[in-house]
Amino acid sequence: MITLLAKIFIKNDNYKDMNVREKYGKLCGIVGIFLNVMLCFIKFFAGIMTGAIAITADAFNNLSDAASSLVTLIGFKLARNKADSEHPFGHGRIEYISGLVVSFLILLMAYELIKNSIIRIVHPVLPEADRITFVILVFSILVKLYMAYYNSSMGNKLSSVALKATAKDSLSDVGATSVVLISVIGAYMWKLPLDGYGGLIVGIMILFAGISAFKDTVDPLLGKAPDEELIKEIEKIVMSDDRILGMHDLIVHDYGPGNIMVSLHVEVPYKEDILKLHELIDRIEYDLRGVIDCEPIIHMDPVVDDDEEVNKARESVDRVIASLGDDMTYHDFHVIKNDKNLNLIFDVVVPHGYGLGDEELKDEIADKLRQIDERYLCIIQIDKK
Repeated sequence: MITLLAKIFIKNDNYKDMNVREKYGKLCGIVGIFLNVMLCFIKFFAGIMTGAIAITADAFNNLSDAASSLVTLIGFKLARNKADSEHPFGHGRIEYISGLVVSFLILLMAYELIKNSIIRIVHPVLPEADRITFVILVFSILVKLYMAYYNSSMGNKLSSVALKATAKDSLSDVGATSVVLISVIGAYMWKLPLDGYGGLIVGIMILFAGISAFKDTVDPLLGKAPDEELIKEIEKIVMSDDRILGMHDLIVHDYGPGNIMVSLHVEVPYKEDILKLHELIDRIEYDLRGVIDCEPIIHMDPVVDDDEEVNKARESVDRVIASLGDDMTYHDFHVIKNDKNLNLIFDVVVPHGYGLGDEELKDEIADKLRQIDERYLCIIQIDKK
């Protein structure tokens, strides 16, 4: 359905284009609202006819899903608002906020369903069921499987956490409705009052789906670490020229889908022509824009690579840093010489959760380097990975 409607109304599959993203977001939202409202009315009718709280609760769960689709629809629309003086990086994070609202709706529905199911367990009632009820529930499962598929597929293509959250909700609904179906079969065939237990299981499943969706939408708002594949792609582009000796201080700022800023430092030979290096950096930034779809900012750090004494000091630092752990690295290394000492100035990148405190680590590195050469005096800055 989504593919057919997209061919009719959108006719463009450039998912990085913000106008195309908005159109697909609207389409998914409208289809989601229509299907969920339809399922809500059908299940509510079946719940009233059978007296099964699990079916009625599942109907209201679909109603909350329709509200979630509406929130997603509004989120895509608002996220397209252009940057202004108060929001110079645009409004793309509204998509994350809409995903957060969806997760809250899921959690609220889970709470209500669990509460009502516990009441039904304490005061059991045997629901009535017939073949029409079975057909309705099976139809609902098939519809929700389709919704989970298209929301997940479009969520991946559009890099939309809101659609991914909706997909998880739809998938949990498949399990939830399956449990309802089992409880109805138990009442119909063996006269077992499983309705409350079925509703409780459904509620717990929806609760876990809500928690998962909440985490997925909170992470980008808090500023999660960039994806490893993205880091590798950036490194591949930046390090493609032999004149780039190294890179560090990579930071990815996510202001919403299609609005990413990347800042980093690159090490270059200090004797290289500065104009040629500037042209090189411009080309790398151009390549990053084209491949990663980001706004890059690159800072050049000149490196002395032909001084024997400096190279020897660098090798000493290499050995000391390597002895402290495989994940430990350093950068911005340079040496200031005077008559008596060699001042070694560098930044050490420490993994999160490392055993030593910053000052202890500085002292240990400095002591080990002084054991190698008494002239080495260290000025160390600690960075976190």
